[in-house]
Amino acid sequence: MHRRGARPPRAGLATALAVVAAMAAACGSSSAEPPPTGDTRNAPEVDAPVRAQGLAPGTVNGEVRPTVETEPVPSDGDAADDPAVWVNPDDPTRSAVIATDKKSGLLVYDLDGSQLQYLPEGEFNNVDVRTVPGRSGPLVVAGERSGNAIGVFELEPGSRQLRNVSAGGLEPGVEVYGSCLYLSPDTGRLYVFVTSKSGDVEQWELVDDGSGRVAGQQVRTFALDSQTEGCVADDEVGQVYVSEEAVGIWKLGAEPGDPGEGTLVAEVADGGPLAADVEGLTLTTRPDGTGYLIASSQGNDSLVVYAREGDNPFVLSFRILGGMGVDGVTHADGVDAVAADLGPAFPSGVLVVQDSENDEGNQNFKLVPLDQILPG
Repeated sequence: MHRRGARPPRAGLATALAVVAAMAAACGSSSAEPPPTGDTRNAPEVDAPVRAQGLAPGTVNGEVRPTVETEPVPSDGDAADDPAVWVNPDDPTRSAVIATDKKSGLLVYDLDGSQLQYLPEGEFNNVDVRTVPGRSGPLVVAGERSGNAIGVFELEPGSRQLRNVSAGGLEPGVEVYGSCLYLSPDTGRLYVFVTSKSGDVEQWELVDDGSGRVAGQQVRTFALDSQTEGCVADDEVGQVYVSEEAVGIWKLGAEPGDPGEGTLVAEVADGGPLAADVEGLTLTTRPDGTGYLIASSQGNDSLVVYAREGDNPFVLSFRILGGMGVDGVTHADGVDAVAADLGPAFPSGVLVVQDSENDEGNQNFKLVPLDQILPG
């Protein structure tokens, strides 16, 4: 049954500014002072990044610049889609970006953008990663469109190479489009949400089959009214966000027994800040506990940041422009962010975004230091 939750009132200017003021206070700056312009110590003045600012809803009001880009994906045309960042707990500088070439397979990149692996095993659209107790490496799960299946892989931490660990039989009843993982804080069980162009969503539980391979079964279905793709789950509070591309971002309970009706926490509008299509979604939490929901707003070439808490009020929006030796981002699709010290290049974390129009060859992914975007 296709249902929508109640549409909340749009957050007003006062709400948005109150959030920004609180963020500024947390960073030790007064709301009466001019906004900071970003750290330019390690870049030529002409290419200095401009820190994104949350000045008012309805506009794109910030600009940032990537410092790293990945090698292009193997396939030409519209091929790069979604990234996921794995943080290496033993050596964060050896973390990895796992990404999709939706025409041919999965890729693993180093944080310097160099390709570590290309795995041509299917047309993977979205990808996510979780560390699961009892396994030698994190599980990487991706929706495979050509076989209409859920692909499951394990990343070997030392080599940062993927290997297929699917037990088979992971074939949803919907036409696979997007996907994301959820690790329940209450039960420790691992789930994958599979989204579709029809708006139907399936939730599957993933389990070890006893031989080290991963099997699963469907545990829940719900539906939105039109095409869905991007989603992200909040493992700490048991919620999942789903992007209905032409409508906005929905929030629902992520447990199998939760209702299938959600709340529309961010709605697309001609004036923005969120403009259709709504594509990738990601969540990140800074060390001080402040959390953010980040959405790819493809219709106005921007990314939009919302607070993770409460009714997810608007915080700021920004575009990723060229500079610092890397071209900017156009028509962004997939996105992921982590707020962790990943070494000198990304001391506060990284935002990874798909770029539809790479200046040098096939599509690729851009990496932006997270301290250009979020305060703290």
